[in-house]
Amino acid sequence: MTKMSHLYSDHQPRFAVAPMMEWTDRNCRAFHRQLSSRALLYTEMVTTGAVIHGDREKLLGFSDLEHPIACQLGGSDPADMATSAKIVEDWGYDEVNINVGCPSDRVQSGSFGACLMREPEVVAECVAAMKAAVSIPVTVKCRIGVDDQDPEEALDAVADKVFAAGSDALWVHARKAWLQGLSPKQNRDVPPLDYDRVLLLKARFPEKFIGLNGGLADLDQAEPFLDALDGVMLGRAAYHTPGLMGEVDRRLYGDDVDDVSPWQAVEKFIPYIEEGLARGVRLPQMTRHMLGLFHGRPGARAWRRILTVEAIKPEAGIEVVQKALEAVSAPNRMRDAFEDDNTGQSSRADDAA
Repeated sequence: MTKMSHLYSDHQPRFAVAPMMEWTDRNCRAFHRQLSSRALLYTEMVTTGAVIHGDREKLLGFSDLEHPIACQLGGSDPADMATSAKIVEDWGYDEVNINVGCPSDRVQSGSFGACLMREPEVVAECVAAMKAAVSIPVTVKCRIGVDDQDPEEALDAVADKVFAAGSDALWVHARKAWLQGLSPKQNRDVPPLDYDRVLLLKARFPEKFIGLNGGLADLDQAEPFLDALDGVMLGRAAYHTPGLMGEVDRRLYGDDVDDVSPWQAVEKFIPYIEEGLARGVRLPQMTRHMLGLFHGRPGARAWRRILTVEAIKPEAGIEVVQKALEAVSAPNRMRDAFEDDNTGQSSRADDAA
């Protein structure tokens, strides 16, 4: 099976973690992989100029354990996008994605990201050039429109053009982006969500891979969309409450596997942390992505405090992670003992959690 057919052509239910600047770096992705073997993981957006002229090991380097992994590119020149896509393929990525959704000042000054919602022909030219240059899937991530655009017309125009050019998938963030008047942070919350718009697009393209992004808080909210759509993509929810990813392989892919508990994820990640420390990676560069792992569980506050306060000390090592894990495990051992003594009845602490 080729990488392309593995990723998209069979339209299997899919879960992806959205590309997020300053968050989805290689350490974040390696941690997320401990929770799900199947989730599609994305890099932060990297610009074509950086890929072509910058430090590629720093920008594109990743561990083999991160597969399947996609690289998101920011740019609008078809030749540069094709050159960058080929570099990305040569580095071993499973997919290359075009950013048509980011509303930051940086992308506006460079005339890419969400600005390209106004230029679907340019996006299609980039797709075609990239498809000619690589054999891995070329995909697009967009908004439903920008500023005063009509989402009915704007999203259809982008979808028509990119699918005609050969895009293997379209991931849609189901909000408009307001390029004037809202900050990038506000653009993640203020414009209203319109999931129905994405469902209508899928009805127009029943044979094409269309995935949904934007505002999905957990798997309970996301899973029903897989009845109509091909994939769901979580961003902040996956980052701030990564424990939910421990259920992805079973719930969304139907794999006959046990869910990965937060404790198991930490134990599995420890060798990676130890190897990183040996290479000179500072502990907080790895542990900052784990802070929300025990969200809603007894001991979660102690877990966050230890990793936040003690991991930044100059000589901090793996013992900090082990101390934090013990702090979050202790309340659960006490709870389990209480339940054993009460023939399985739930304690008040359990109810409060």
